[in-house]
Amino acid sequence: MHPLLEGMILGLTLAIMLGPAMFSLIQTSIHRGLYRGILLAGGIFLSDLALVVACYLGAVQVIGNDRNYLMFGVIGGVVLVIFGVVTFLRKVQVTDDNNLIDVKMPGPLTYILKGFFLNFANPFVWIFWVSVMVTVSSGYGADSWSIQTFFAGSLLTILSTDILKVIVAARLKRYLKPRILILINHIVGILLVLFGIYLVIRTFINF
Repeated sequence: MHPLLEGMILGLTLAIMLGPAMFSLIQTSIHRGLYRGILLAGGIFLSDLALVVACYLGAVQVIGNDRNYLMFGVIGGVVLVIFGVVTFLRKVQVTDDNNLIDVKMPGPLTYILKGFFLNFANPFVWIFWVSVMVTVSSGYGADSWSIQTFFAGSLLTILSTDILKVIVAARLKRYLKPRILILINHIVGILLVLFGIYLVIRTFINF
């Protein structure tokens, strides 16, 4: 099977996995619109790209250390909890067309950075890409072109499916009542907090 196709299959598998990034994508696209949802997806893509490059350059040795693994797990969990609390407590106003407007509207760079660090702070994303890198490198050996083609297929597929999620969620907004939109905002905040707590506990258990 061609490395590009194999990478696309992996990307589709990762795209349907539930996680904090996916919930945040849906919440942002519903509340802030298509443009900002795509910016968040772009930040997630850049985060995955950075992780893949880091793994390719030898970050496997860094994350493999038990002490570093514990540090990444705790910091990542705390960051997710902070994201969740901010999302839950964010003051919003509901307009007649079901748009939610922040008291302080963040700029485009804010959404890119949020997507980047939301994904980057998840230690299990690190573990996932490290595991894939080890497996793929073992399979293709010294064939760097195949390795790069594989991950290009994976990352582009993930980006494409994330944008598709944003488009679908943004179109669903018109069918949702203002109270439901605010409820979604609170639910996403709670889920992010729970994910963060879960990551910290899971990290200590594994350690």
